Amino acid sequence: MSYYRLLGFEKEPFSTSPDPDFFYLSKKHETALTNILIELRLKRGLSVILGDVGTGKTTLSRKLIQELKMREDFIFHIILDPYFENEHVFLNSLVRNFGINIDRGSSYGILDLKESLERFLFQKCITESKTVVIIIDEAQKIKEDSLEDLRALLNYETNQFKLLQLVLLGQMELHSKIMNMANFFDRISFKYTLNPLDYNETKEMIKFRIRQAGYRANMHLFIEEAVKEIYQYSQGYPRRITMLCYKALKSLILDRRAVVDAALIRKIVDEEIKAGWQKKEILLQKNSY
Repeated sequence: MSYYRLLGFEKEPFSTSPDPDFFYLSKKHETALTNILIELRLKRGLSVILGDVGTGKTTLSRKLIQELKMREDFIFHIILDPYFENEHVFLNSLVRNFGINIDRGSSYGILDLKESLERFLFQKCITESKTVVIIIDEAQKIKEDSLEDLRALLNYETNQFKLLQLVLLGQMELHSKIMNMANFFDRISFKYTLNPLDYNETKEMIKFRIRQAGYRANMHLFIEEAVKEIYQYSQGYPRRITMLCYKALKSLILDRRAVVDAALIRKIVDEEIKAGWQKKEILLQKNSY
């Protein structure tokens, strides 16, 4: 039997997989998601979401996909690893993933690929009244020639709207890459930076994921002092919160404890420190409280 079933859960409450059903929509994440959906509906073109590792960008992208799947007028493709060797490989990937037919019996170059994408966008967006969306996760990995191709695709437009809708989600180094391309930066319609959660949001995130996992008992598994320790050690980063909570629940079983308290969280962190798995900046942050 899975450990979480022993504790009264129906599902794993603190998996680090980007399950949109377990995505806690903090005010920051809700603001980002709502604005992206507005931009897509208005066909404004380019949205950029920045955030450090573990702030919830990938899960936000999955939540966005979940929303788009419910809308029949959207055609979308997500790129999980946007590093492509060269321009031809990148454009060919877009053509292939959108199911655009090119005569495979003949040789074709970059210009052919761009023309195929242009015809596809006009057909879908104007003739069929669809909205075509490309979502790129880990966008800080994009090479400049790929960004330049995306900029060119954003040039396709009517008098009223852009034919391609592009959502980039990346770590903070994406900012400097974009800033060095003025003709790309100028096209950003919505830009937003995801920051870590505050204490109340951390507490609500833990409660939310426990409820989503089907826990119905009246007993609180995480007492207040434990949540404070989790917040201090995680600094409000959702991924760190999730990992600490997972280890805490597993320890309840192994140590035969009833609840997660501050001592248990400190024990988990101390073990990581001794094993050399705790980052120095986290320890400094903890000591500053």
